[in-house]
Amino acid sequence: MRATKDELPVLLEAGEASLRASDWGGMRVGILKIPAGTDLGPLFKGLPNGCPCPHWGYVLKGRLRVDYGDRTETIQAGDFYYLPDGHVGFAEEDFEFVEVSPLDEHRKAMETVLRNLEES
Repeated sequence: MRATKDELPVLLEAGEASLRASDWGGMRVGILKIPAGTDLGPLFKGLPNGCPCPHWGYVLKGRLRVDYGDRTETIQAGDFYYLPDGHVGFAEEDFEFVEVSPLDEHRKAMETVLRNLEES
C-alpha cells in the first residue's frame, strides 16, 4: 500500500491543526500538523493519563514538548520517536510529523479527542 500525503483522507481539521491518515494492516498511518502554542492536554480530558495510544514517528518540522507525568522530553525536526501511552504534548513551534499507531488504540483516543473538541 502507498499514498501521498494529499491522498490520505482528512480525519480531523481544527483551525490550523490537521490529521490526514489511513488504516493499513492494523495500524493507522498519518501526517499531522499542530500549530505553535497548542496544548494537547485538554483534548484528552476524561482519560486518566493523557493519550492512551503509543506512537512511532518522524518529525518533519518544529518542536513538541512531551509530558509523561514523571518526566518530559522534547522531540524536534529530524527526530525519530516512540511515545508510549500516557503522554500529552505542547507544540513549542509549528509541528508537522509522520506517525504510525495501533489502529484500535488510536480509534479510542480519537473518540475522546473529537468529543472534547465538540465540547470546547
